Amino acid sequence: MQITDQVRSVLDFKGHDVFSVEPSALVYEAIETMSDRGIGALLVMSGGNLVGLFSERDYARKLILRGRSSRDTRIEEVMTHPVVCAGPYDTIDECMRLMTSNRIRHLPVVEGNRIQGIVSIGDLVSWIISAQAETIDHLHSYIAGAYPR
Repeated sequence: MQITDQVRSVLDFKGHDVFSVEPSALVYEAIETMSDRGIGALLVMSGGNLVGLFSERDYARKLILRGRSSRDTRIEEVMTHPVVCAGPYDTIDECMRLMTSNRIRHLPVVEGNRIQGIVSIGDLVSWIISAQAETIDHLHSYIAGAYPR
């Protein structure tokens, strides 16, 4: 594991499952799905195309703070669009920079028009922490003289 690994490695490790919602769905249904699945965002798909992303942040900022009802608001009214995406061959480092510069927490991974999966900032941070731990273990082994020659 390294920060220079491609984001497809993260998807291979965590899984390629993607959960989505139609633009016409009610926000309440989306929040219910997110709660049931233990996820923080859903892709918004229409006719097989990615048209937006709906996250807990959208819910808090575009519904709660504006006094709107989740049972009366459609996803298309509050989703984030256009969606910032990464390609499967982008590195973890590139994805972190993309997420930081766009102030987003969820990044769909797309190749051509095909959704490969979605990564969260937490997924990438976990990958980096594991990579650092692996490097530290290698350095400890090297210093102790147990490193293979």
